[in-house]
Order: sequence, then C-alpha cells, then structure tokens
Amino acid sequence: MAEQNTFPLLRILAERYETADFLTGDPSWFMHQVSGRQNQEAMAFVASCLSYGSRKQFMPKIQQILDYSKGDVDNYIREKRYEPHFKKNDSTCFYRLYSTGKMRDFFDAYNLLLLSDGSLGKFVEARAGDGFSALCAITDYFSKQGLSVIIPKDVSSACKRICMFMRWMVRSNSPVDLGLWSTFIDKRSLIMPLDTHVVNQSHRLGLIDSKQTSMRTAQKLTQTMLEVFPDDPLKGDFALFGYGIDVSSK
Repeated sequence: MAEQNTFPLLRILAERYETADFLTGDPSWFMHQVSGRQNQEAMAFVASCLSYGSRKQFMPKIQQILDYSKGDVDNYIREKRYEPHFKKNDSTCFYRLYSTGKMRDFFDAYNLLLLSDGSLGKFVEARAGDGFSALCAITDYFSKQGLSVIIPKDVSSACKRICMFMRWMVRSNSPVDLGLWSTFIDKRSLIMPLDTHVVNQSHRLGLIDSKQTSMRTAQKLTQTMLEVFPDDPLKGDFALFGYGIDVSSK
C-alpha cells in the first residue's frame, strides 16, 4: 500500500487542483450555470447521470437538456415540460445506451420523486444518514422504476456517477462542489468516485492493491484517503485528477 511520503504529494495536488478552473470542461460546470437550490440539485443530478464515456460526447447532451429547460431544470422535470422532447417508447438513441424513451422513463421517475418528497435532497434526508446509505436509497428507488440502465441497480458496482453527484451535493466551502446536503450528510462518509482512470492512478501510487472498479475497491480507496484527508476524504478526488495531469504531461 501507499508509503507515507505519498500523502504530502496528494495534499499538494488537492490544493493545486481544487480551484474554479477545475470546472472548465467538467460536468460539474453545469450546476453552476443555474440558480436556486432545487434547480442546482436537479441540474447536477441529470448531469451526473449522463457523465460517462467521452466528455466531447456527453457534455453537449447535458447542454441540450439545459437548453430545453431554459435554465430551469427543476421545473422542467417537476412540471413535465420534457414530454415534447422525450416521447414514450421512442427507441431512437439519445446518448449511447440511453434511448430517448428511456430518458423519458427516467424523467417520469424523477418527476414522481419530486412530487412525493419535494426534492431529491429531501428524499435522501428522510432515508439516509450517511454517504453509503444515500447511495442505497437512490439506487433502490430508480431500480424499482426499471432504470438500471441509467442508475446502477444496487451498490455492488462502484456507482461512480452517483458518488460524484454526492461529492457535489455534500462537500461545502469548495469552488467546485455545492454543499447543498452538508447539513444532513457528513462529508467524511462519502465514497470516492471510482472509474478505470482513478483505479489506475490509485494503483500506480500504491493506494489500492486491486484494479477492480467495484464498491469494495472504492471503499478501500476511501479508507486510505481518510488517512490523507481525515476530515474530507473526497478531497482526494482532486488530488488524483491532478496526479493524472502531472503524469501525462511528463
């Protein structure tokens, strides 16, 4: 596992890269383009769900929804303004594995949640006390709506996009993350967003001994990051991002 002399490097990289410049080209940029707590939350959730594959491909799709909503994503979903854009059972491709009809099913399920609980934040607050149980609540709800193609069916996978969304919602006092849920979820309970890139960087640094993108690996990496950043383990997400840039530039 990681030697202690790796930890100072991670702290330096985290401070260097957790800046407003990080937003450029990152899906977190979109939640800073809208105003209002519920609107930012809705924009962030939709953006996170579309954030896989090539940024050059998924960023325009997120922008498309922002444009459709005219900057009001929360009411776009709450008031079903998406219906003219996303027809039921439309099999045409919206983005990769997501058909237009499946996106309609996703918006319908999200609409029901908003109408029943008021917001995704209130839904989570009523059902979860930490980062992991929040992941369970979100995946369980959307799985029951038949949306495992968009939201992981359970927490056996790394749930990278939902973990990233949780980082956005919970971490406060950040130029990137919003901290909207910081009053009811402790940032120390968050789980590192894990994909192949993060796994490779972490393995290279000796932070983990597995290359599997599973929840177990994500939790092990988080435990190591708690040693580096005891009060804020997901600050390590910025450190690993920065490490990847530093390595690729050499």
